[in-house]
Order: sequence, then C-alpha cells, then structure tokens
Amino acid sequence: MAERENRGRGRGRNREEENPEFADRLVAINRVSKTTKGGKNFGFAALVVVGDQRGRVGFGKGKAKEVPEAIRKATEQAKRQLIRVPLKEGRTLHHDMLGRHGAGKVVMRTAPEGTGIIAGGPMRAVFEMLGIKDIVAKSTGSQNPYNMIRATLDGLRKEASPRQVASRRGKKVADILPAREQAPAPEAEEA
Repeated sequence: MAERENRGRGRGRNREEENPEFADRLVAINRVSKTTKGGKNFGFAALVVVGDQRGRVGFGKGKAKEVPEAIRKATEQAKRQLIRVPLKEGRTLHHDMLGRHGAGKVVMRTAPEGTGIIAGGPMRAVFEMLGIKDIVAKSTGSQNPYNMIRATLDGLRKEASPRQVASRRGKKVADILPAREQAPAPEAEEA
C-alpha cells in the first residue's frame, strides 16, 4: 500500500518537472458548507487559470476539504484543457471579438503597443497567463468568475490568424491582409 502511494506521488512530481513552463493564477476560492446531522461539513472550491505565457491557456476547477488540495486538482484539470491562441506579434489579438457563455458576455479588442492589459478580474488572469501584453476588454452581463472565464475562452477560440484564414480559403496571406498592414512595396519607397 505504501509503495503504491509513493509511486503515485513520484509520478506527479516528475510530470510537474517536465512542464515547468506553465504558470498558474488562482482566480477564486469559494468555501461551501453542507449541514448534516453531526454539524456542518466545510469544503473548498478553487478556480485556477494556467498558461505558458506564449499562446496557450486553460482553466480548471477543483473541490476538496482542504484549500491546497482543491488548488492542486484545479491546476491539473487546467493543464489538461489547454487551448492554443494565435497572437499578433506575440502581444495582442489579431482582431476584435465577442465571447459568450450563459449570461456572461465579454468584448475583447486589439490595442496598440504600450496599452497594457485593460481588463478586470478573471479576464485579466486569462490574458496574463496567455501572454497578451496589450488588450482592451470589457465584461457585460454575468459577474460570476466561472462564466466570465468561459466566455473569455469562447471568444479566444474564435481567434484566427491571417495564415489560418488564408489556408482555409486557399489563398496567400498577402491577398487576405488589407493594404495598410502589408509591408510597403519597393516601388512606393523609391517615389
């Protein structure tokens, strides 16, 4: 029995050592109680966002009798549910978008360099773990952190880079981008 427990612990430690690039952010902890004949039983629910700060992000929730165990469970679940989001110049989104989950609605807009992350609460945690440096976001609707994170990830799943759009349409990236985003032609520089 003791050998089995030690082997399980060792395996988890090795997995964490293999993926040290993931950062995590605790978004919310909720204390819940269940009233029984013997008194009240307390438990904790944790909401965690995990990302590599280079375009991958995920969230998880965990419940346990102790806070550290709930956080550990949430972190493991978040690592299993990572999504990849293409970033423009590694700092912002390619285009504006809306995200929605239940009553939670979020609006995310690209921003020029130096703007920073203008977003509140759970959305800020998602953007920081994703590696976005410049974005303007607004949450309308539900203030529930679970729904806000799900709505944010719903919008981020819709994000498409010009390369993805071009390959889907069978065109070149130069045909997709508007003229102002393309590099100037050599003839224009000489004139």
